[in-house]
Amino acid sequence: MSALETMIPGEARTFAVSATRRIAAAPDAVYAVFADYREAHPRILPPSFFDGLTVEEGGYGAGTVLVVKARFGGRVRAMRGVVTEPEPGRLLVETYPDDRIVTSFRVVAERGGDASRVTIASVFPRRWGPVGWVEERVLRRLLEPVYAEELDRVAAYLARGG
Repeated sequence: MSALETMIPGEARTFAVSATRRIAAAPDAVYAVFADYREAHPRILPPSFFDGLTVEEGGYGAGTVLVVKARFGGRVRAMRGVVTEPEPGRLLVETYPDDRIVTSFRVVAERGGDASRVTIASVFPRRWGPVGWVEERVLRRLLEPVYAEELDRVAAYLARGG
């Protein structure tokens, strides 16, 4: 069980969806994009899936309270989350308590420090039986490309001078 999976208390079964990409930018620049919920982070959300991000409190890193809207199954769903920084500068975590979802953004320096290995990962509760099996497969098929696109958008955002 991964560290993120243990962050969903009381859940016996979970599954993770993730995407990883090398981004040709320094880790502090990449991390700053994820941590800036007022300007940068909303700009990197793939519009094919996300329908907006609103900051209720804070706006940069730990302590930020946000509402993110996502399109799924033909409808828009709003999820309220809280941001923590278990490893400031390396790991940013959004926790959505009502939905029992945890999403993390991990940024690790590559050799020389001028590039980063970046992973977006979400951990979801998994229901038992066939319904859980189907939900897991549907979410993987849906979110892996969304996360890959988000990482591409981070790279493009930084290449433009962010």
